[in-house]
Amino acid sequence: MAELKASADTMAPALPASEKPEGRLRQVAARMLDSWPARISLVILGIVLVCALVPGFLVTHDPFAQDLSLRLVPPVWAEKGVAGYWLGTDQLGRDTLSRIIEGTRITVLVSLFAVAVSGLVGIGAGLVAGFYGGKADAVILRLIDIQLAFPLILLVIAIVAVVGPSLTNLIIIMGLSGWPRFARVVRGSVLTVRHLEFVDAARSIGASRIRIMTQHILPNILSAIIVYASFEIARMILLEATLSFLGLGVQPPTPTWGGMISDGRKYVSLSWAVSLAPGIVIAFVILAFNILGDTLRDALDPQFDERI
Repeated sequence: MAELKASADTMAPALPASEKPEGRLRQVAARMLDSWPARISLVILGIVLVCALVPGFLVTHDPFAQDLSLRLVPPVWAEKGVAGYWLGTDQLGRDTLSRIIEGTRITVLVSLFAVAVSGLVGIGAGLVAGFYGGKADAVILRLIDIQLAFPLILLVIAIVAVVGPSLTNLIIIMGLSGWPRFARVVRGSVLTVRHLEFVDAARSIGASRIRIMTQHILPNILSAIIVYASFEIARMILLEATLSFLGLGVQPPTPTWGGMISDGRKYVSLSWAVSLAPGIVIAFVILAFNILGDTLRDALDPQFDERI
C-alpha cells in the first residue's frame, strides 16, 4: 500500500505556479482587488476590525460615562452641536460615536463565533449526509426541514427568552440556528465531488472514509464554504442587532448597535442621530460583507476569466 501511494505521488505531474495554493491565493486576491466595490468593502471591514480589536484607541469619550447636562446633543455639524461629540449624545448624555465603536466589539464577537458554531455543526452534518447518503442523509435532511419549518426570529426569541440573554447563550443559540443552511450548502457540494476521479483514487489506495471526507473532499469544497460564510456573517450581524433591539441580546449598559437603535427610537424627534447613526453603520457593514461575498464567489470561480 505504501509503495502504491509513493508511485502515485511520483506519477503526479507538478502543478503550474498559478494552480499551486500560493499562486491560487495571489490570483484570487488580484481578482478581488480589481473590483472597486470590493476595495471599498475591504476598507469598511478593516475599520470595523480595528474598532473591534482596539476600541480604546479610537473612542473620544468614555462610552459609559453619563452627563445629563449634554443630554440629546445633536451632531457637531448641526445647530447646537458641541465640539468633540461628532455624532451627538444619547438620552443619558453618552457619546454616540464612542458607543458605536465600543459596540463593534460585541457585534463582531457574537457574529463571528455564531458563524463558527454554525459552520462546525453544519459542515459536519453536510459531509456525513452528502458522503454516506442513505439513512444518514434522510435523517439529517429531516432535521434540517424541521428546523427550517419554524420562523427563525421567533425560534431564536423563544429560546433566548427561556435560557436567558447572556453573551454565551446568544452565541450558541444564534450558531445553532444557522447550521441547517451550512449543512445544505456542504451537502450539495459534496454530492458534486464524491464520485470524481480523485475520490475514487483515494478509495483505491485504501483511505478511510474519514480521511477521504477531511483530506480530499473538504479542501475541494472549501471555496463554497468560505463564500457562504461571508454572507452568513452579514446575516448574523442583522440577527444580533434584531435581538438587541428587542431586548434579548447583550444587556445594558454594554452598548450594542441594535440596543442603541432601540434606546434612541423614543427620541428620534429630538435627536435623530441616536438611532440613525448605528442603523447606518449596520447597513454599511452588512452591505460590505455581501459585496465581499459576491466578489469572492466570482474570484474563486475557475471560469472567471472566460466570463469576463
